Amino acid sequence: MTKIENLRNIAIIAHVDHGKTTIVDAMLQQAGIYRENEQIIDCVMDSNALERERGITILAKNTAISYKGYRINVVDTPGHADFGGEVERVLKMVDGVLLVVDAYDGPMPQTRFVLRKALEMGLKPIVCINKIDRPDARPIEVVDMVLELFIELGADDEQLEFPIVFSSGKLGISCMSLEEYEKGEAVDFHPLLNTILEYIPCPEGDNDAPLQLLISNIDSDPYIGRIAIGRVERGTIRQAQSVVVCGFDDNTQKS
Repeated sequence: MTKIENLRNIAIIAHVDHGKTTIVDAMLQQAGIYRENEQIIDCVMDSNALERERGITILAKNTAISYKGYRINVVDTPGHADFGGEVERVLKMVDGVLLVVDAYDGPMPQTRFVLRKALEMGLKPIVCINKIDRPDARPIEVVDMVLELFIELGADDEQLEFPIVFSSGKLGISCMSLEEYEKGEAVDFHPLLNTILEYIPCPEGDNDAPLQLLISNIDSDPYIGRIAIGRVERGTIRQAQSVVVCGFDDNTQKS
């Protein structure tokens, strides 16, 4: 098996309105994705009209961030309980999860199901206590609540050693300790990006094996047509390559 050192795959999970989409916006902006003269759109991951209207994430979507020579594939997952199945599928595409928790609300019921699935799959977690700029924020108490939740869900010893990052997606800042925030030393989202690079394991695969691609989602484009979104489990995929689509009933179809 070959390790792909310059690649990280991570999913963001959180309760509705805990700020995960805003965090993705901040990471994209600070990683230099946009040109200097380019118009920046808020909630860029919420591309669906209904999502923008209601301010929530309904459909799982992915984006990529280039940072320090690394490519970080980020999957923004729904936080509402009605879309739990959408979340389960995308967890198979990643090697770690970023758990975003409001600095006042703490972990909510809709986070529990998704986090349990992530822990059962052996994914490495990073905890981000967001909205530390709220006047009523209680980040220290929330950290204890998160730890209790991990223990309750049966996290192993390695998963319980999760790193904690404090952030404000609204202000575009993150830090590894509250002292940094109180001293005004938190200035960007680089601490969170660096934690992802250091803590989330890189994917492994056999580049010389026959292609095997696990499809987790289907999208469409008016010009391209149907788009299959998934993870290459082994082998290498190339442009215009012929593939065989395998169904659940053992039927195969060449494409």
